[in-house]
Amino acid sequence: MSSFPITPEGLERLKSELHNLKAHERPKISKEIGEARELGDLSENFEYHAAKDRQGLVEAKIRDLEDKAARAQVIDPKKLSGERVVFGATVTIEDLEDGAVKKYQILGEYEADVDNGKINVNSPLARALIGKEVGDEVKIPGKGGQRTVEISDISFK
Repeated sequence: MSSFPITPEGLERLKSELHNLKAHERPKISKEIGEARELGDLSENFEYHAAKDRQGLVEAKIRDLEDKAARAQVIDPKKLSGERVVFGATVTIEDLEDGAVKKYQILGEYEADVDNGKINVNSPLARALIGKEVGDEVKIPGKGGQRTVEISDISFK
């Protein structure tokens, strides 16, 4: 059972989502199943089968979130420092071919949101950056093949 890296904010969101599923979604679906049962023949009861399917999805999500919470290794980026890229670091890179500058924060899978510059620590891009320092040239995977970027800044927020 491996640890699950997450920031304090990510853990709070995870716990909030878990609470919402247990306290609101689970009872709501149970009520829907009860109401659908009252309609009669379950073999052709669409509402019943749809509610049972949703129940299965919610229960699977609850188990997944409980597992993640149990394995959580909370790492606060604000308390980190250093010269190397690690979990929680915000990395600014410059593409050496076209000069494009991008900024990414390296976080756990639950917190990853590529559209907002938050990448999964296990992604190919993050794995290429981990352990590197400002000024290092790094070959990263890209849509058109490998690209070479230079790390121009590493910060911890």
